[in-house]
Amino acid sequence: MNFRVANNSKIKKNNIDIRIRLASLVFLSFFLIIIVRLFMLMVVDHNFYTALASGNHEIYRQLYPDRGSIYLESNNSDMIYPLAINKDLYNLYVDTREIEDDETAEKVAEKLSDFFDYDDEKKLNIYYKINKRTDPYEPIENKIELKKKEEIEKMELEGVNFIKLPSRFYPENNLAAQIIGFVGKDENGSDVGRYGLEGYHDNVLAGKGGFLEAVKSAKGSIIASADKAFKPAEDGVDLYLTIDRTLQAETCEILEKRMKLYEAEKASLIIMDPKTGAILTMCSLPDFDLNSYGKVDSVDLYNNINTYAPYEPGSIFKPIAMAGILNEGLVTPESYFYDTGSVDAGCTKLIRNADGKKYEDQTMTGILENSINTGMVYVVKKLGKENFINYIENFGFGVKTGIEIDTENPGTYESLFRNDIEKVDCYTATAVFGQGITATPIQLVTAFSAIVNGGKLMKPYIINRKEYFDGKIEETKPLIIRDVLTKKTSSLLSSMLVRVIDYGQASLAKVDGYYLGGKTGTAQIAGKGGYTDEYNHSFVGFGPIDNPKFVMLIKFEKPNLAYSSVTAAPTFAEIAEFILKYYKISKNY
Repeated sequence: MNFRVANNSKIKKNNIDIRIRLASLVFLSFFLIIIVRLFMLMVVDHNFYTALASGNHEIYRQLYPDRGSIYLESNNSDMIYPLAINKDLYNLYVDTREIEDDETAEKVAEKLSDFFDYDDEKKLNIYYKINKRTDPYEPIENKIELKKKEEIEKMELEGVNFIKLPSRFYPENNLAAQIIGFVGKDENGSDVGRYGLEGYHDNVLAGKGGFLEAVKSAKGSIIASADKAFKPAEDGVDLYLTIDRTLQAETCEILEKRMKLYEAEKASLIIMDPKTGAILTMCSLPDFDLNSYGKVDSVDLYNNINTYAPYEPGSIFKPIAMAGILNEGLVTPESYFYDTGSVDAGCTKLIRNADGKKYEDQTMTGILENSINTGMVYVVKKLGKENFINYIENFGFGVKTGIEIDTENPGTYESLFRNDIEKVDCYTATAVFGQGITATPIQLVTAFSAIVNGGKLMKPYIINRKEYFDGKIEETKPLIIRDVLTKKTSSLLSSMLVRVIDYGQASLAKVDGYYLGGKTGTAQIAGKGGYTDEYNHSFVGFGPIDNPKFVMLIKFEKPNLAYSSVTAAPTFAEIAEFILKYYKISKNY
């Protein structure tokens, strides 16, 4: 008997121990489940539940990225100037089901008409629209600013509602219009960058959309415990440009003033830092208001003349061949040349100098000073056609520079390959003074930068840095494409071009106290069946010679004066004087 009691007591104790262990195991399992669940909630699915807790609006915001902005800076201040930003506008509509009677409809129509200054006809039309009583969405006005929206909301008008419309906004309106481009719509009605930086960098500016995958209940609400996936959007990249805001505004204003003075149809300008390839200014006129891009008379205004429109450059191309012959050691700046005023190069007519002038005893420097066509034919014959082509290619002509603007054209020198590569023919003889070949302003200013910077062809760039959504910053570093000239050649030719301003045809490009160099170019515009009586005027210049801070190219299309020496050259002088003062560059003498 006692044995059985003891034995039962022991069995009971064992059962209690098992139950305790089971309870502890259940409790521990439950605790682990909670820990795992909390880990999933707080770490793995943190973004999902944060967005879910914030409501549909916040989910929308996190799924759709903000487009990156575009900014300018200024050399003489720490100011940052927005060129392209995002701005919320609002579409106003009326839910006509909330309009109780004719009197209410009349009141709403009256208030809105007064606010938007509608005439009687439009006011009546609005009244008929909102008096339908059955339409949940009757659009009234688009793209309303926040301030106006708030003023309308204070009126507490029945049925009046707003839809937020994220929009691209350009605070500087016309400034750098063809550089920036704009955001338009594609065939599906989606935002898409067009032209300029907006077009070229559309993918990185647009950012990446996020996604939310979740199971919904019968009532449409998200079931938190079901399978889901959430990835927030990545906002677009912000672009900070090399363009100096002060230079851009001032130089483009001067260019526009001169364009009107000379009654030119178009004008363009580029200023480059020759040591780095950074674009400091780029003007293309006429321009347009980016906020009203649809109101232009021609879509041709969207194109940036500096990158899009190759043209026959005329005599500003002469230093290219001169650079080659100096670099090959075939002549010196003082080498002798006798000008008879004409030369037979196998063309249908003799090649002559402008105005039929005859310069007689000259040097290589004199050829550039007086822009002697016959002298350049002598140069290219001595240099040789194959060498001439090599230097054209080494200076970057005939290919795109890679400037990050949509779109760029490469120009052409294919006429040089029509005949024997060994023979200097008519095409070669005219190409040496910029006729029969085409180049863009960006190619020309890049080539002249190589002439004055010691002989290095730099890749032009317009974006100083890119700032990503995660804080990453990507800075553009200057890139040397190739060495084109020796330092000696660069120095010799730069000095020769200074004499073009000091003693030659470009005297109106002079700025007192500074040694600046440059070359004029007046080129007939080709038409059907031959050349027309209309001209492009160009001037390319740089300074100061001892430490060049800028290279500038100016172009006027169809001005009312005969030569670039009286249009583009004095324009260069006015702009150069501003740049020299702006950068506080000391005078040379």
